[in-house]
Amino acid sequence: MAKDVMLQFVDRGQAFPEKREPDLRAQDFREIAERYAPPSAEEQAGRCSQCGVPYCSVHCPLHNHIPDWLRLTAEGRLREAYELSNATSTMPEICGRICPQDRLCEGNCVVEFSGHGAITIGSVEKFITDTAWEEGWVEPLQPGPARGQSVGVIGAGPAGLTAAEYLRVLGYDVHVYDRHDRAGGLLTYGIPGFKLEKHVVTRRTQRLADGGIVFHLGFEVGTDATLEELRQKHDAILIATGVYKPRAIKAPGVGAAGVVDALDYLIASNRKGFGDTVPAFEDGSLDAAGKNVVVIGGGDTAMDCVRTAIRQGATSVKCLYRRDRANMPGSQRETANAEEEGVEFVWLSAPEAFDGGDRVTAVKAVGMRLGAPDASGRRAPEPDPGAKFDVPADLVIKALGFDAEDLPVLFDARELGVTRWGTVRTDSRTMMSNLDGVFGAGDIVKGASLVVQAIRDGRDVSERMHAWLKAQKMAIAPGKVAA
Repeated sequence: MAKDVMLQFVDRGQAFPEKREPDLRAQDFREIAERYAPPSAEEQAGRCSQCGVPYCSVHCPLHNHIPDWLRLTAEGRLREAYELSNATSTMPEICGRICPQDRLCEGNCVVEFSGHGAITIGSVEKFITDTAWEEGWVEPLQPGPARGQSVGVIGAGPAGLTAAEYLRVLGYDVHVYDRHDRAGGLLTYGIPGFKLEKHVVTRRTQRLADGGIVFHLGFEVGTDATLEELRQKHDAILIATGVYKPRAIKAPGVGAAGVVDALDYLIASNRKGFGDTVPAFEDGSLDAAGKNVVVIGGGDTAMDCVRTAIRQGATSVKCLYRRDRANMPGSQRETANAEEEGVEFVWLSAPEAFDGGDRVTAVKAVGMRLGAPDASGRRAPEPDPGAKFDVPADLVIKALGFDAEDLPVLFDARELGVTRWGTVRTDSRTMMSNLDGVFGAGDIVKGASLVVQAIRDGRDVSERMHAWLKAQKMAIAPGKVAA
């Protein structure tokens, strides 16, 4: 049967789910495209070439069985497609929405290399799991037989939630601690609804809670309990906090009112979407309405900020990035979406100072040019002294990336080993820190990375923690073999 429905990429063109018109979608925070109707999903899945070496899977951090669930989808066997997709990922419908497929699976698709346009893997993945939720195929989390051991997970983002799920299935008592009042980390508060509607996240976290995972929200490690106190309470600890410290800009006027950090801006917007009262939004500090907005940066966070500002009713939105379009780190699809919605990109530009005294009125910018490649392989930007200009601004959003917070101080755990970048130092084989029974996973170990990589880390660390916890139990009660 597979031969009849697959390998259709020559006769059947690439077709993504249709996006809403830019002027319409810019008026709300709904996702910009609906999902496929079943015939379209099956037809697009049938374009897969079923190649012998599936580069899409190779370049997926989770190594999802992509050609296999594409074939099942093309054959109309959606429940089996979902079960296979779900076998390697705890959040397939989330990855289908927010993964940079153009840089991962789809960007390495053999059909793409042949000039016929990549298989629309992310859109099919979203379709499969959304259908599974609607049809009731997503089963409740079933805890394994109780092991009499507990695990504390610090951080309710994708790495922490993934590890929590796997460990609960293995029979551990799992407690998740997070500083925010809702679980999900940046999935909840950092990513705007037009990329990831929040009910998609909350139904996942509710499934975990229903499965017996205990969430301690609004919990500050270091204030409500030290790391050592949590170690005394649990048999093992996972640090999966992510990285939240914004990278700074060193320039005159950077402390002026109206110059804000990207995460503060995005959290305020997402909280408003939940219906929360947000004083900094209400007083206009973190609201772009009626303002000339300048976003500094070229990554996915910068794209989230410019597109949020459009939806808040900004008068103008400009994005300053020090490299050119070809060398930006953010998704090219997101850049195209932003341009369609009215964002202006000022390539090869960087801020020199922020004008206006107490409140910003303009960004004093300098043109850049690309020199020799740097350590990342991209050509390094350098100032062009002959190109200076001012950009009017009532709100400047700094989106230059994130670093690790000072966890030894924050957690009142000076003994916790960290790297010179502030990330938790772990053994590459065991994923354990220098503290016995304290593990690390996700961005707090690797630095700012992708959600899909955090999910992979959560999956991996759950296996390492399980092995260590079994060994600890065997040491206490030798002769008993644990599964």
